[in-house]
Amino acid sequence: MELGLVGLGKMGGNMRERIRRAGHTVFGYDRNPDLADVHSLQELVGKLSGPRVVWVMVPAGEPTQTTIDELAELLEPGDVVVDGGNSRWTDDEKHAEELAVKGIGFVDCGVSGGVWGLENGYALMYGGDKENVAKVQPIFDALKPEGDFGSVHAGKVGAGHFAKMVHNGIEYAMMQAYAEGWELLEKVDSVTDVREVFRSWQEGTVIRSWLLDLAVNALDEDEHLDGLRGYAQDSGEGRWTVEAAIDNAVPLPAITASLFARFASRQEDSPQMKMIAALRNQFGGHAVEKK
Repeated sequence: MELGLVGLGKMGGNMRERIRRAGHTVFGYDRNPDLADVHSLQELVGKLSGPRVVWVMVPAGEPTQTTIDELAELLEPGDVVVDGGNSRWTDDEKHAEELAVKGIGFVDCGVSGGVWGLENGYALMYGGDKENVAKVQPIFDALKPEGDFGSVHAGKVGAGHFAKMVHNGIEYAMMQAYAEGWELLEKVDSVTDVREVFRSWQEGTVIRSWLLDLAVNALDEDEHLDGLRGYAQDSGEGRWTVEAAIDNAVPLPAITASLFARFASRQEDSPQMKMIAALRNQFGGHAVEKK
């Protein structure tokens, strides 16, 4: 099969290589000419035989919208666009409608696997009509991990990115739990080797996971994480998960708390804690710390 791939960053570049290893032809386009096989979207589309499949792997929002708008003018009826970035599911519905006017199919695909995906495969969650998914299926099969799992047609357009969003929300909460447990273990005097405690959990415990394996890797590189600042960014999908929960009246206390914990990490001097300290001083005469 032939595929056009737009966006050859950390994920896209490795995806191109994995697809090629499976025997397919990939023409990659990136704004960085050192990474690209072709040097414009027009050249990329011209390289492909119909029905064409073009996979977009660029940042969500305006970059994705601009790319899809340009592809809409270059592709023909029967072709398919796949958005494999971290777009919001509501954008998928908009893109599908815009492309459908021109007879172009649309599939959204949540992709998980990070920098390890080249060797281990990528977990894929995709949404769209069956006929459009079928045109992309050989690429899904090339990207997914070996075995029976790791790939799912989650439902109609938007289902793939919605599933990936929830996946990332769960990831937030899992990481927060490991982080809180690690901090508590580090705090007490009785536990003298926190790294090996984490390592011992990798076999035979109910909390073993790939995230736990990665935590052990990080502790092997820097046992007490002294080289890191306590600051964590968020990609936006945790926020979208919480917003979707509110819209659907679904309680997500753990995921919501983990998102707010990241916000707290960005405050070197918490304004909220100033008020709490002031109130404790007012009602109980508790000591406060001055700058």
